[in-house]
Amino acid sequence: MSTEEPEPVLADRRVTRAVPLGRLKVGGIAPITVQTMTTTPTHDVDATLQQIAEVTAAGCDIVRVACPRQEDADALAAIAAKSPIPVIADIHFQPRYVFEAIEAGCAGVRVNPGNIKAFDDQVAAIARAATDHGTSLRIGINAGSLDARLLAKYGRATPEALVESALSEARLFEDVGFYNFAISVKHHDVVTTVQAYRLLSQACDYPLHLGVTEAGPTMQGTIKSCAAFAVLLAEGIGDTIRVSLSAPPVEEVKVGTKLLESLHLRPRTLEIVSCPTCGRCQVDVFSLADQVTEGLKGLDVPLRVAVMGCIVNGPGEAREADVGVAAGNGKGQIFVRGEVVETVPEAEIVPRLLAHAQTVAAGASAAG
Repeated sequence: MSTEEPEPVLADRRVTRAVPLGRLKVGGIAPITVQTMTTTPTHDVDATLQQIAEVTAAGCDIVRVACPRQEDADALAAIAAKSPIPVIADIHFQPRYVFEAIEAGCAGVRVNPGNIKAFDDQVAAIARAATDHGTSLRIGINAGSLDARLLAKYGRATPEALVESALSEARLFEDVGFYNFAISVKHHDVVTTVQAYRLLSQACDYPLHLGVTEAGPTMQGTIKSCAAFAVLLAEGIGDTIRVSLSAPPVEEVKVGTKLLESLHLRPRTLEIVSCPTCGRCQVDVFSLADQVTEGLKGLDVPLRVAVMGCIVNGPGEAREADVGVAAGNGKGQIFVRGEVVETVPEAEIVPRLLAHAQTVAAGASAAG
């Protein structure tokens, strides 16, 4: 369970300026936030708000919505007004949608200078509108839409090219006195992504949005995103993250949330500790772990539950958890806060473990 002592982290966060985003702040001393992007047609307001509600329930802090058409821009005001979390409009190609998103009350607007028509000529007007409405921006640089001049200079989307593009656009806003923006420099390659963010973090103090773009299907995308983010976050780099998956946005939020929890960068909720199994196992740990996970789904208090299936590490892990079982030889010893409270047949392990876990969780909720 939670203790009075804060859990250790691998590195102190780099010092960045704090940028307001609706009721939140990104950067500064604000907690690292988790973002995702809706997959519904934005002009379908009801479907988009339903998906926003789902990702919010999964732990999402900030949501981005696409705005490729006028009907999508027209829907932004209703979505921004009813969303429980800050909404960022994602704008490409048409600069007029940037202004419409600002006027619609979106907390932020993501702009991609590489594919917005005559973007540099629009900077002063965008900055004025954003200032007047209290809107923040994200300068989103992507390897797939890098300025042609930089591609010609570097030959490809190198870390240096991504960072030069980001800093060049940042200077345009600085020149007109606007500083409320975050920056991202996304690439599909993990090593290039890490190198780009390292360079960027050394060159400016703006909050950084971490992302590996086009990361891929669920397993591959999870591995690539976690590999890049873990390196950067372990070095104190990163203020908000999006795990980009070819999967429903709720899955992106789950991965991002658990990643931050694993690095002690977000308060711990439910954690299942279970053994990978081997020839020593005398019970079906796979099934037990799945049943316990399903039985505790939705629990949002800090609770560590151990489901162990052998005598080597089982008793120790179960003893260290808030609630745990060390199972073997057709039965299981159930531990609560380090003490054996009962020994039950294998068929009763799941219901008894769940009952004790719910009791401990209820006590934690009452104390909190």
